[in-house]
Amino acid sequence: MTQPIGNPSHIGNLDATQLGPQPTYLPDDHADVEAKKRLEAGEEPIDIAAGLPASSLAWAILADEAHGEGRLVDSYAYARVGYHRGLDSLRAAGWRGAGPIPWKHEINRGFLRALNALGRAAGAIGEGEEAARIEEFLRSSDPDAIDAIAAGE
Repeated sequence: MTQPIGNPSHIGNLDATQLGPQPTYLPDDHADVEAKKRLEAGEEPIDIAAGLPASSLAWAILADEAHGEGRLVDSYAYARVGYHRGLDSLRAAGWRGAGPIPWKHEINRGFLRALNALGRAAGAIGEGEEAARIEEFLRSSDPDAIDAIAAGE
């Protein structure tokens, strides 16, 4: 005899919201915390990136500055460094290549900003397929991130 499963609200000790990859939150001691303090104190992003190379936030800001000045290859390079340093940090925080990376967790924002900058720069240098992949990655990480970044949050 079989029973239909239907729409279960619990499976074992898990409720339906715990199925699938769980959100990843970068830790409170991540380099972006110190980078943000230094930025707020007026330190230049280039100096922060040199002193805190694991800071995705510093690299994302450098990418934004370069893009704003029309230095598209520089923007792409800065964004790619921020993206890769962020991937390293996310993996160290337990991320396994999929799942939410919430914008609401402020420490995640440097990585999400670097990811956004990478997609923008990729598109600007003619890497349309890469730009589309990155946009999908950003939307799957947190659908609110693109609008929040565009709004200057």
